[in-house]
Amino acid sequence: MHIEFRHLRTIKAIHEAGGLARAAEQLNITQSALSHQIKGLEEQAGVELFLRRSKPMKLSAAGLRLLRLAEQVLPQLEAAQAEFSALRDGETGRLHIAIECHACFEWLFPVLEAFRKSWSDVDVDIRPGLAFEALPALIREEVDLVVSSDPEDMPGVTFIELFDYNPVFVASSQHPLAAKPYVEAEDFRGQTLITYPVERTRLDVFSQLLIPAGVEPASIRKVELTAVILLLVASNRGVSVLPDWVVREVKYSSDYVTRPLTEAGITRRLYAAIRSDDQEKPFMQELIRLARIEARKLQQQ
Repeated sequence: MHIEFRHLRTIKAIHEAGGLARAAEQLNITQSALSHQIKGLEEQAGVELFLRRSKPMKLSAAGLRLLRLAEQVLPQLEAAQAEFSALRDGETGRLHIAIECHACFEWLFPVLEAFRKSWSDVDVDIRPGLAFEALPALIREEVDLVVSSDPEDMPGVTFIELFDYNPVFVASSQHPLAAKPYVEAEDFRGQTLITYPVERTRLDVFSQLLIPAGVEPASIRKVELTAVILLLVASNRGVSVLPDWVVREVKYSSDYVTRPLTEAGITRRLYAAIRSDDQEKPFMQELIRLARIEARKLQQQ
């Protein structure tokens, strides 16, 4: 027996309408076409589906069995259709984010908190992009957005500007380098440099300053949390380089000093890398908008 969705809708409509004429009007087909459809379905089933002599028209035992099936299947079908429509219109979907910027967790969480209030149907997840190759994963559709400061020319990938920031030197106010108006690569010789536990090529202090100058610190201490880095720096256990928005509170503490890297300072830009086909999705545009708003808040503090 070949049952189609239209058959289930027909059974349900006739049961609710109590007759062919009203059901045909509800289904927007002619009464003749509806009668033909029922006849064909009964021929497939080999049994009558309706007690035609009753007024209003009633289902037979076999018809009631199909009605129960319709009441189970049709709501699920309608829910799936609504979900597909929302996916097509960009109102729902998946947003798995990979972060190549270790310090960005502190900036991103308020963004996602604001995002979920309006886009609760979007499945959001965060994957530390430092544990795998984030941009290739974006192309393979394993993640949907990569936060990165290193744009690349990749077919099918769009890098959207989020905000600029300045990596700054952070040291204890008692540190000898605290007296300098700015620090240079040579100042890191003999220092213990406290960094996040990532490859040095992904750290601004190395990629933008130390590697080009051929300078190596005396030692490197890797720490997971920004708060712990600042604690160690305040205790004069080493120096660090962090984004200016991460150390905004340090500016008001007498335990620390922040200084520009080089006399001119260094400016970096953070990007959201997404698949070009996803650029027009409303929830993707909203996340970018909220990300820029939160960035402005951090930089104003």
